[in-house]
Formats: sequence, C-alpha cells, structure tokens
Amino acid sequence: MRFTIEERHLTDTGGRPVSRTDAVSFVVLDADSVDDAVRNYAVQDSAEIIGEVLKFPGFQGVATVRKAGGVFTLQITPASGRVAE
Repeated sequence: MRFTIEERHLTDTGGRPVSRTDAVSFVVLDADSVDDAVRNYAVQDSAEIIGEVLKFPGFQGVATVRKAGGVFTLQITPASGRVAE
C-alpha cells in the first residue's frame, strides 16, 4: 500500500516552537500498514519514534518522531499513484 506522510516540524533542538513557512514537507512511501510506514520513515530519516503511533479508520495515523533537527509530527494517509524513481 502507498502512504503519504506529512511531516510538520514542531520544535527545534532547543525545544523552541518552529514557525517557518517551510516547516511542512511530504514523503510518499510503500508499506503494509500505518505502523510499517512510520517505521520505514524512521529508518530512512534516522528518526526515533516517540510514544505510540495513533491509528484511525481508513489506514490513517499520527506519530511523533525526534530527528537531529528537532521534533516532528507525522500525519499518515493512504496515497494513490506511483512513487517517482
């Protein structure tokens, strides 16, 4: 299954809120489930999953991760189309 992950930069490395206009980015990847999508994302981006992945009906979810640049929230939703290679 293909998922779109919206990555929103919440806080910087000092714990201060991020308010830049470019604080949102998108990633498309293939996975068997929402949990797998978050795990795959974490491996690709060297991120640490914080807490539990919240799952919602329709293969949707929300997760929080920590990366070198700070803390990010992820919104996971089903996607369509092909991943560009």
